[in-house]
Amino acid sequence: MPHNRALRLSSVSLAALVAAGSAQAQDLVYELDPIIVESRDDFFGAADRATSMYVSDFELERARTGDLKDVFAGIASVSVGGGIPLAQKIFVNGVDMLNLGVTIDGAAQNNRAFHHVSANAIDPGLLKEVRADATVSPADAGPYALAGSVVFETLDAEDLLADGDRFGGNVRLSYGDNGETFQRALTAAGRTGGFSWLGYAKRATGEDYETGDGDVIGGTAADLDSLLGKVAYETDAGHRVEFSGLRLRDDALRQYRANFGGPVGPTDELRVYDTTRTSYALSYETTQATGLWDPLVKLGYSESDIVVSEPFDSNGLSWTKSATFQNTFNLGGDDTVVAGIDFQNRFGEYDSPLFSDYFTEESRNTGIFVQARLSPTERLKLSFGARYDWQEFEGVSGQDVSHSGASGNLSASYALTDTFTLRGGISSVFGGIDIEDNFLYDRFAFDYDDLDPSRARNATLGFDYRLGGLTLGGELFATRIDDARDSGDNFDFESRGFNIGATYGWASGFLRATLSKSDVTIDGDRTTGFETQDFGAPLGTVLAFEVEQDTGLGGLRVGGGIDAALDYDIPDDDPAEPTTDLDGYGVVNVFAEYAPPRFGNLTLRAEVSNLFDADYADRATYGGEFPSLTTLGEPGRTISLTAVARF
Repeated sequence: MPHNRALRLSSVSLAALVAAGSAQAQDLVYELDPIIVESRDDFFGAADRATSMYVSDFELERARTGDLKDVFAGIASVSVGGGIPLAQKIFVNGVDMLNLGVTIDGAAQNNRAFHHVSANAIDPGLLKEVRADATVSPADAGPYALAGSVVFETLDAEDLLADGDRFGGNVRLSYGDNGETFQRALTAAGRTGGFSWLGYAKRATGEDYETGDGDVIGGTAADLDSLLGKVAYETDAGHRVEFSGLRLRDDALRQYRANFGGPVGPTDELRVYDTTRTSYALSYETTQATGLWDPLVKLGYSESDIVVSEPFDSNGLSWTKSATFQNTFNLGGDDTVVAGIDFQNRFGEYDSPLFSDYFTEESRNTGIFVQARLSPTERLKLSFGARYDWQEFEGVSGQDVSHSGASGNLSASYALTDTFTLRGGISSVFGGIDIEDNFLYDRFAFDYDDLDPSRARNATLGFDYRLGGLTLGGELFATRIDDARDSGDNFDFESRGFNIGATYGWASGFLRATLSKSDVTIDGDRTTGFETQDFGAPLGTVLAFEVEQDTGLGGLRVGGGIDAALDYDIPDDDPAEPTTDLDGYGVVNVFAEYAPPRFGNLTLRAEVSNLFDADYADRATYGGEFPSLTTLGEPGRTISLTAVARF
C-alpha cells in the first residue's frame, strides 16, 4: 500500500487478508481491506480524507442483523448510545451527529426529532458504504457540516449480482435469545441492459431484553419494519440516473422517555412511540467522465414523523428537502476542483389537536462552494475550499430573520518518509440558526432577534506510520461551536481530545486496538449530558479491541472484541440536581463464522455478545450521571445465530 494510504487510526479498515494453510482457505478473501471500500470514494487519498473513517464490507456484513452500535463497533472515536434503535444517538469525537452533515444516497438527513429518540435511525441491513469525515469537512459536504459529515450509501443491484447474472439476492435469518429477537430479511436484485433494480424488506420482532443484572427493561422489544427500493439506468457512455427510497417504522410500547424511562429510571410506565423515517434520493452522474465536464445532480427528501399520543396528543413532523448541482474539473492525475451550488429547506412542526397547538419553524439555505484537491508534489497533498451560505429563517411566531456567512477549510498531508506521514486540517464553518426540537415549540417564547447564527471552528493534527502489516496512528482534535442554539438562547460548545490506535494484519487474521478521549464543555466549563444535549456527550476515554483468525479448517473463522470505557469525573455544581461520576466498564464479545466449502451460497454465524453478562450502559447513553434516573442499560449476555443464503 502506498505510504500516503497508510491506515489511519480512526479508520475502520485493515490490510487485505487472504487465508492460507489449505487450498480451500487460500480461496477465502477477507473483506477487511480499506482499499476495497475506500477505492469507491472518488476522493480517497485526498488531504481532506485524512481523518475519514470507512466501515469495511465485512463489518457491515456482520452488522446487518444488528444496529448502528454494531456498524461502528471497533471504532472508539464513534460512540453509539441507547439500548434500542429508536433511542440510538451517534457521537463522532464527542460531537452529536446533529452537528454533522448527514446524507443517505446524497439526500440530506438530520431532521430534528423529539430529544428522547434518535434523529438518524438507520437499518444496517440496507447499507453498502459508511464513511464518517471527522472534525474538518470540505466545502462540498454541504451546509450544516459544522464538525464533519457522515455519508451512508445503500445497496445497489451490482453489489449482489456477479458478472453476467441477471437476477439474484439473499435471505437472511437471525435469532437472539435475550429478548427472543427474530429477524428475517429478503434482498432481491435484477438487471437487463442498462436498467437495474433492487428491493429489500426486513421485519424484526421480539420481547423485552434483560440487562446483565437480570432486570427486564420494559419497552425494549424489537418491532421494526424496514424497506428499501432502488432503480437505476446507466448508458454505455456512463450516464447514470438513480432513484432510491427507504422507510423505517417502529410502532410499539416504549419507556415513557424512550432513551431512559421515567424520572426514576426505566420502569413499566410505558407509552406508544409511533415513529416513521423515510428518505428519497434522485441523482444523475457521469461514471466515466475524466475531463473538465463531470457533472453531478442530487435531489433529496427525508422525513421523520413521531407520534406520541399519551398524554398530550403530540405529533412531531420534520423534513428536509435538498438539491445539489456541481461539476468536478478533473485536472489530471488526482488533481480535481469541485464547484457548485446547493440548497436545503428544513421544516419542523408540532401538532396537538387535543390542545389546539400548532407550531412550525422553517429555514431555507442556499450555498455556493468550491473545493480543490491537489498534489503539488509526490509527497504533499493539499485540499482547500470555501463556501458562502444565505439563510432565511421563519420562527414559530412567524418572525423572519436572515443571516449569511462564509466558510473555509484547509487540509494537508506530507509524507516525511515512505512509512511516516504528518497530516492536519483547520476549518471555520457558518452554521446559521438550526431548527429546534419540535416537541419544544410550545414551551418557550422564542425571540429570534436574540439568536445569533452559529459558527464552528475545527482543527486536527495527526500522523500515520506503517511498516509491513503494522499500522500506528494518532491525532489531536478540537471543535468549537460558537453561539450554538439552546432553544431561545446561545452558548459556546467545545469538544477536544485525541485518538490513538494500532492495527496488525497477518496472513490469516488481524487485530485492532483504538482509544479515543474527548472532553466536552459549555461556555468553557465541563458539565453533564443534560447541558450538552444535542451537541455532545461526556464520553471521556473509550477503548475498542478486535481480533479475528482463520482457523485453517475450511470456511471457519473465529474472533471477538472488547468494548470498554474508563471512569469519568462529572462536575457536581448544582445542589438541586446532584450528579455522580460515570463508572468504567468492559464488555467481551466473541463469534464464529462458517461458510461450508461445499455450499458457497451459505454462511452461518454464532455470536455471544456481552459474554460475561456485564451490567452497564454504553458511555454514549444519556443520563448515567444522574442518580435520579437509571440509564437504559445494554442487553446482558446474548447468544445470536444468523444464517444467510444467497441465490
